Amino acid sequence: MLDSLITSKTRLRLLVKFFINAANRGHMRGLAEEFNESTNAIRKELNNLSEAGYLEKEAQQNRVSYRANVKHPLFGSLQDIVHKYLGLDRIVETVLSRMGEVEQVVLMGDYAEGRDTGTIEVAIVGPALNTEYLERLTPKVEELIGRKVEFTINGTKLDKGLVLYEQ
Repeated sequence: MLDSLITSKTRLRLLVKFFINAANRGHMRGLAEEFNESTNAIRKELNNLSEAGYLEKEAQQNRVSYRANVKHPLFGSLQDIVHKYLGLDRIVETVLSRMGEVEQVVLMGDYAEGRDTGTIEVAIVGPALNTEYLERLTPKVEELIGRKVEFTINGTKLDKGLVLYEQ
């Protein structure tokens, strides 16, 4: 859906990288390697997003580091759009509906770092969770959002990853 609106795959990947988690940072060469793109394509899109005010630049030694501009008036909206594009809102909504006493839902792995690799890793934390429901839920969620989803269950709250829900 979002890929039909934003036709530049590089721009879309950069938006996912920086707006899935405001703590994500990157520099041109690192992003070019990560996305397997030319530095010119990355430079062009970084410049466009920076000039529009969506990204902030910060000089660090010999590199320019980029990150999402959390003060931009559209930051929250863009972050919501990226989360919806990836299907994170549907995952949280579905998990909370019938999993039991969910204390925390945490995005882990590549997606937490802003890499759209196709497999979303989600950790669910709670004392008495319905694992049977989770096994039946996985293929339905994958079909709904068009990505592979791997759920793990933990008994204690996590301090790493991107927290999508916390009670």
